[in-house]
Amino acid sequence: MTTNTRHTDPRSPATQETRYEDELARGLLAADETAFAAVYRRWGPLVHTMATRSLGDTYEAEDVTQQVFLGAWRGRNGYRPERGPLGAWLVGITRRKIVDALAARTKRLTLIDTVTHDADGRPHGEDAPNEVLDRVLLIDALSRLPHSQREVLCLGFYHDLTQAQIAERTGMPLGTVKSHTRRGLHRLREAVEQGRADENAA
Repeated sequence: MTTNTRHTDPRSPATQETRYEDELARGLLAADETAFAAVYRRWGPLVHTMATRSLGDTYEAEDVTQQVFLGAWRGRNGYRPERGPLGAWLVGITRRKIVDALAARTKRLTLIDTVTHDADGRPHGEDAPNEVLDRVLLIDALSRLPHSQREVLCLGFYHDLTQAQIAERTGMPLGTVKSHTRRGLHRLREAVEQGRADENAA
């Protein structure tokens, strides 16, 4: 009697691939940097493709990809092989990081909305040319802020941290963080108003 062993043949490509992925998973759990580099080569393109399709921005996708694998390395002890393959675990991290990136993007747009609306009392988005100008002015103004104010605003709007978290990360008192946020936003509004005035006078 002949037994059909087609699906369990240790020489089959599928079986070899599974064994390879299991080996990489063991290496990751053991903090083997060589194995981790192989994990990145194996799943990096998939992660980057997912991020690009969701975000529509190559640079953001690259940032998300780095965050995914950094998160995987730091959180490797949280991986449980019995719950699923390593690839599925990485995909789960990728989805969460994409959600975080979209949330951070929304906060950046909210910052622009807040500054431009306060500057002229008109809801942001009514005038496309002004919208582009406002973005340019805002980025330029942010780069010109004192370091402490710029750091606080960037941590809040680009890294999605609360003021308490910013205080903890920077070592600043919470009251100082609030003060820097208030003064920084005021300077940004002033810069947008001045930039518009200069543009209209040109």
